[in-house]
Amino acid sequence: MSSREIAELTGKRHDNVMADIRSMLSELKIDALTFQGIYLDSMNRQQAEYLLDHEHTDCLLTGYSAAMRMAVIKRWRELEAQAARPMTQAEITAANANHLVAVERQQREQQVALERIERRVEDLSQTTVWDHCPQNCQSLTRIKETMLARHGLSGAVVDYVLKVWPNQPNPAGMVRNGHEEALGSQYLVWSKSHVTAAFHRFVSESTMVTATQATHPYFEGRFRLVQKAQS
Repeated sequence: MSSREIAELTGKRHDNVMADIRSMLSELKIDALTFQGIYLDSMNRQQAEYLLDHEHTDCLLTGYSAAMRMAVIKRWRELEAQAARPMTQAEITAANANHLVAVERQQREQQVALERIERRVEDLSQTTVWDHCPQNCQSLTRIKETMLARHGLSGAVVDYVLKVWPNQPNPAGMVRNGHEEALGSQYLVWSKSHVTAAFHRFVSESTMVTATQATHPYFEGRFRLVQKAQS
């Protein structure tokens, strides 16, 4: 059962259901990516969801109210009943058509993801590597500290703006990690001016819902925002 369907059945917000699932899987020491899927929303944008089996759905529901649990239990019974009885020819035709649509959608999503990865690899292959971080650049850790202090943005929102958002700033280059235990690894850095401009745009495009909560057209769910950028 998808996290979206669980949200619809329980009346909870989808982002809250996803947070509950991540918390549950963390306690079970299971990588959340094991259950993660991708769907296209009404604006044809890729969004994340979780696809749980019966066992993990039951586990999730233990923390929900009786009314919420009952709604999901009834839905599971409907699904099991549908699976138990023979399908009519019309249902078989509809199921085949839905499967074909799902396969085509998945192929499109995989192609988009592949193209994004290929562009990323190409960009990284041409990336400059420094021994020390230039003064006009910042690492991901430093950017998270800056945006938390400036706008109250969480690390998850910063990751989204830098790595997923369609208007994400390109990395300026990579820096060799000088620590001995790093074993010669490298980390990305971004131009301070590009980062400032990107977050100014992201924050300016956001809509305040409460005094400290906002939404953005490309970000699913609410996020903390304590100071909107001035236009």
